[in-house]
Amino acid sequence: MHLRQLVLHDFRSWASADLAMQPGPVVFVGPNGQGKTNLVEAVGYLATLGSHRVATDAPLVRKGAGQAVIRARFARDDREMLVECEISPARANRVRVNRAALPRPRDLLGLVRTVLFAPEDLALVRGDPSERRRFLDELLVTRAPRYAGVRQDYDRVLKQRNALLKTARHARGNALSTLDVWDGHVARVGGELLAGRLALVEELAPYVSAAYAAIAGTGTDPGVAAGITYESSVLNRDTAPDPADPFSTQGRPESNLALHTSPPQAAELDEAIRAALAQVRNEELDRGITLVGPHRDELRLRLGGTTAKGYASHGESWSFALALKLGAYDLLRADGVEPILILDDVFAELDTRRRAHLSAIAAAAEQTLITAAVSEDVPASLNGTRFQVADGEVRPLA
Repeated sequence: MHLRQLVLHDFRSWASADLAMQPGPVVFVGPNGQGKTNLVEAVGYLATLGSHRVATDAPLVRKGAGQAVIRARFARDDREMLVECEISPARANRVRVNRAALPRPRDLLGLVRTVLFAPEDLALVRGDPSERRRFLDELLVTRAPRYAGVRQDYDRVLKQRNALLKTARHARGNALSTLDVWDGHVARVGGELLAGRLALVEELAPYVSAAYAAIAGTGTDPGVAAGITYESSVLNRDTAPDPADPFSTQGRPESNLALHTSPPQAAELDEAIRAALAQVRNEELDRGITLVGPHRDELRLRLGGTTAKGYASHGESWSFALALKLGAYDLLRADGVEPILILDDVFAELDTRRRAHLSAIAAAAEQTLITAAVSEDVPASLNGTRFQVADGEVRPLA
């Protein structure tokens, strides 16, 4: 898949922009604050219906405008696809594909595939578990768009169950029978989401390990090997941890370790979530919040036998963040559709080894969109189409 044309109206800083692109490397060069990232952010938005920089859509609409429009023409094999997205803070967004309106914006998910790596992705290693859960869920939805509905349903039932828990603290009578009903909803939808995540991590793990070994130059040394495991708040709750070993997996709900050979199905996880909710009900009633479920889970990153968060060096953290994104890229390629690779202002942050490895992958990709403050930040091997971004305009460079 590659992008052939990008048209923007009132998106971020761009009143209008119209760019024609070719396969291969496409580089946007210009000083900071000129709108380079806004261009690639628009492409990423069509893949995820979200921004890698902000949590809501409102900042995506240019100040003083009522809506933003992204129009993009993609080529995949011998077919062409026109995608149009209207972003309107005051009303529901609208999406069209090949001029036909989609019933829901989320029906676009999975049609456009991108993998974006940006400085903000360092939070995948150093940030809160929510950053890693979002990474998993976005990749899950890209591969299987039906999980967009599963995620939305889970967020909805979780919010309603939490509201009920807050009221049940003071009036436990009839509220407890209603809570049983919401336990069932959380277990059913949560089991489906958890099953998808477990299967995804099992598939993704070898790609991430291989990517880290190549980036960091560690080869097959197990002492510095990178690995990912899924820690569930639901599974393996009844075993006490070893207090002498803070990195011990004993007693931790690391379902990807315990069930590595055969990830459990949604029906099994439904039952596990129901049992876990019953186990913590009194504590939940006291605290007024749901304490177990996919929203409390963690994607554990390890280097050798040590957790990466809090212990990895700056260089190791960069390598792990990049390995997660390149692992996702390789997994999507293995599915049969090569995603567009987006590298937002990252080459300046990388040392010689990491820069060389990433540039080799970018050069071999069907299309890579790259932003940089100065041309010298981009390796000479990425000598495809180049644009200068400055003073509200995008100009092709000779």
